[in-house]
Amino acid sequence: MSSSSSRSRPVQAAGALVWRVENGSLEVLLVHRPRYQDWSWPKGKLDPGESWPAAAAREVAEETGQPIVLGLPLTRLRYRLADGRAKHVHLWAARAATGADAPALAARLPVTPATTEEIDDLAWMSVEKAERSLTRSADAEPLATLVHLHAKGRLDTSVLIVARHARATSRSSWKGDETDRPLTPAGRRQADALVPVLAAFGVHEVVTSAWERCASTIDPYARAAGLTPGYSELTEAAHERSPGRVAAEVHRFLEAGRDVVMCTHRPVLPTVLDVLGQHSRRPVASALPTSDPYLRPAGLLVAHVGQTPKGARVLGVEQHRPGAAVEAS
Repeated sequence: MSSSSSRSRPVQAAGALVWRVENGSLEVLLVHRPRYQDWSWPKGKLDPGESWPAAAAREVAEETGQPIVLGLPLTRLRYRLADGRAKHVHLWAARAATGADAPALAARLPVTPATTEEIDDLAWMSVEKAERSLTRSADAEPLATLVHLHAKGRLDTSVLIVARHARATSRSSWKGDETDRPLTPAGRRQADALVPVLAAFGVHEVVTSAWERCASTIDPYARAAGLTPGYSELTEAAHERSPGRVAAEVHRFLEAGRDVVMCTHRPVLPTVLDVLGQHSRRPVASALPTSDPYLRPAGLLVAHVGQTPKGARVLGVEQHRPGAAVEAS
């Protein structure tokens, strides 16, 4: 790649607004960078091949020493650097990790703490103080979104992550039983690439179709997190016999309010998405995929779920496909 084309590409970065409630008031965590003499949100550039959620969790841990769990995505920032390059920053609301997040933390790679030349101070601040302290005016935009979500009672969420299995050997070339059709080498690499994303969202429960291509897709995360997968009604055959039982299972996960990933097959996805849509506000439901194949191999749909007096509601969705770079390799 030429240096000119490299300079024309936007700089991709990720981070989070880490929040807590103290004495009934919302507080956020800011960092001070001595090189720029500014107060900002903890964030940083993506490593080669890294996904945005994994980068956000890693960068916050490096800059603050605080492992986090990502929640709802916030306003994306776009601005120009001093050298003229565009910078795109993906931000999430995030809470500090607790003991209950031990499986997800076990699945993360060790981080290298930022030096004092990079970060020389950090502080929890009230919303009002943060608004005064933030150096870059654009940083106030995601803060306003965070405050709005807090006022609506939408910050305390869990995730239900729907995963489509990774790239599998084609049906036409596989001579064995359909239940045993395995992943390709690229599919196994896709499965490995899911690990840091699931860890970033704090997944501590794994449910999967028992068929080989789904079980193998979720196995790297289950092993890294020390979890025993649960096997369920998510196979193609079970769905063909009774879509209603699949729908009931998805509904049960939503109401449970646990951080769970469920791995299934393309023909099952319309039923899963229909249940999510029924539990979503209209703007969220309209963001769900509506056309075949719904998710590409190793694709993830992250549904952020809040528990309300009316039951579970999907408050936001986002899609990620961390293994896309290895699909053709």
